[in-house]
Amino acid sequence: MIEVLNIAVYKFVAIEDGHELRERLLTRALALDLRGTVLVAGEGINLFMAGAPEAIGEFLAFLRADARFADLEVKESWSLAQPFRRMLVKLKREIIRMDHPAIQPAAGRAPGVEARTLKRWLDQGHDDEGKPVVLLDTRNAFEVDFGTFDNAIDWRIGKFTEFPKALAEHREQLQGKRVVSFCTGGIRCEKAAILMHEQGLPDVLQLEGGILKYFEEVGGAHYSGDCFVFDGREALAPDLRARKNGISARASDDPDIAIKQ
Repeated sequence: MIEVLNIAVYKFVAIEDGHELRERLLTRALALDLRGTVLVAGEGINLFMAGAPEAIGEFLAFLRADARFADLEVKESWSLAQPFRRMLVKLKREIIRMDHPAIQPAAGRAPGVEARTLKRWLDQGHDDEGKPVVLLDTRNAFEVDFGTFDNAIDWRIGKFTEFPKALAEHREQLQGKRVVSFCTGGIRCEKAAILMHEQGLPDVLQLEGGILKYFEEVGGAHYSGDCFVFDGREALAPDLRARKNGISARASDDPDIAIKQ
């Protein structure tokens, strides 16, 4: 049986030709019989797509031929069926909405920590400087309920636009600690880390590639439950296999719902 390859990719980079880029991406994706959602904004690109492995490889080669996307980091997982209903490419104001215009990730990435390093820190109970490590879940509350890192901070936000307000209310909780923000695939925790640095918290790192890359590289160590994904698979176990077949009740063709990383 040929499985479907699912990819999650984002990059913060200045994009000035959004309309033309949208048409090129949509035309190529449709020609390759891919499905999923791509968001394009002035701040970058964000996509979840699925299809035959060869088609995904051809699409990524096409995308990486553009110098802006040559260094894309891809998270991969597999499914027995196509988890998306159709192919959407949308122009948006932000590729992940925070409603905080001072955040400009294309001007520079937030410092990050790789999955294997984070696992080692969690194994030993502190970072390499001896500081206690605090994990901050930047996802929506219902996503956290599917699974999260052990003892992670969860501010029970309903949507990512609530994160700046939650940070203002809980900022003192993070003072003096090595904070690692995390999310599904990296995009929300990167924006969150930039905001926290802006708000005077210097010891904040993002988990590179989010939970999906962590699962891919080290499995489920220090993580309890599954990782919710915004497509028909609903949630992935630490082995990156879907827990559920069919279309999730929460999956949607609305790209604002269906493409959070």
